[in-house]
Amino acid sequence: MADRYLSFTATAPGRFLTRRLGLPQPAALTRWSPERPALDGGLRHLTAARSGLDLAPVLARTGIGPAGSERAAAVVLDATGVRDVEGLAEVHAALHPVVRSVAASGRVVLLGAPLDPADHHQAAAQQALEGFTRSLGKEIGRGRTVNLVRLTDASAAESTLRFLLSPKSAYVSGQVIETGAGETGPGGTAPNDEPATPLDWDRPLAGRTALVTGAARGIGEAVAETLARDGARVVVLDVPQAEQDARRVADRLGGTALLLDITAADAGARIAEALPDGLDLLIHNAGITRDRRLVNMPAERWIPVLEVNLASVLRTTDALLKAGTLNRGGRIVATASIAGIAGNAGQTNYGASKAGIVGLVRSLAPRALAEHGVTVNAVAPGFIETKMTAAVPLFIREAGRRMNSLAQGGLPADVAETTAWLAHPASGAVNGQVVRVCGQSLLGA
Repeated sequence: MADRYLSFTATAPGRFLTRRLGLPQPAALTRWSPERPALDGGLRHLTAARSGLDLAPVLARTGIGPAGSERAAAVVLDATGVRDVEGLAEVHAALHPVVRSVAASGRVVLLGAPLDPADHHQAAAQQALEGFTRSLGKEIGRGRTVNLVRLTDASAAESTLRFLLSPKSAYVSGQVIETGAGETGPGGTAPNDEPATPLDWDRPLAGRTALVTGAARGIGEAVAETLARDGARVVVLDVPQAEQDARRVADRLGGTALLLDITAADAGARIAEALPDGLDLLIHNAGITRDRRLVNMPAERWIPVLEVNLASVLRTTDALLKAGTLNRGGRIVATASIAGIAGNAGQTNYGASKAGIVGLVRSLAPRALAEHGVTVNAVAPGFIETKMTAAVPLFIREAGRRMNSLAQGGLPADVAETTAWLAHPASGAVNGQVVRVCGQSLLGA
């Protein structure tokens, strides 16, 4: 359903009226398209405190040239050297003069360091960057986003910086993303002896097989489409009742359809049997809702939600890892939700299932990487414009759209682009992360 309020505020009468009434004034977001693959404008690279990072080579490969006197499309502030309150003053001094000059739909990315448990002054200063990032994200406006990346190695964070400094991250703001040393070993190779950095950044998933559950429609279809765009051979998994839609999507993307009930006890075994050559990307997207307040929620509404959204993810992931179906250097991306982070009235079942996904990711990620060479992450969508949200009553729908820093709903493509970044061969340094795709929702952390 079209966001008519967003369209209205883009007109002169709309701008005048909403400004006079103090109503939200969302800006149309610049999203990725073949015609607009990069942000319009230059990049301004700033530093607060002394830094040992050599960012120049990585930033030069983002496709954004240095900003001149014009408005910057992006600002990157290296604050990895901030270790005390005096260093935070340098953060203010660096960004205060330039924030206003960031172009509409522009990007501000802060780079921080891991918190040092042996230095509480450094830990306090670096933690302060999180509050700074989230606060700036809520006030910067005009479709601009602000994110913080904690890193120790600039090259290991290249895929993350490319994503955050591109139109693909239009609905990701107020996030704190931690990158480690990655999955690369001696000689710069991944555990499967493939180059850690793909040769073709336009089709990084070429030669890889992706399984997307619940891919016959909505967000799952958008994810499948984006992975196919990036070169993956996509297996569209959905229930037999969705056969027509599943085959339509698979045919359009040059992939295959796999029809089965993901909650079946043998679902993992059947997936492994259907993919004798293995699997590189496992995308858990299938999900259902059965909303009702707990006092009015019978077990028949509780059990199916936990089975589809959580139990099936646990079972199939365990089965595919045990069977060796997931190739080394592979990616698991599960779908959580801000309902699992902040909670939502009438969704105790859904919120519990999505919070369970967060727990799964945080616990499994280090072991899956160490034992199988596979990373595990999650996306947590907020209000996304789908057929399901279009059926929500008007006033609740409008509240969902406006209660975020960008004052609008996201699109399935926003979730898909974030998933594609986490699935990227060069994203091995991103592990155990839960990234909210919510326009920095005002609910939750």
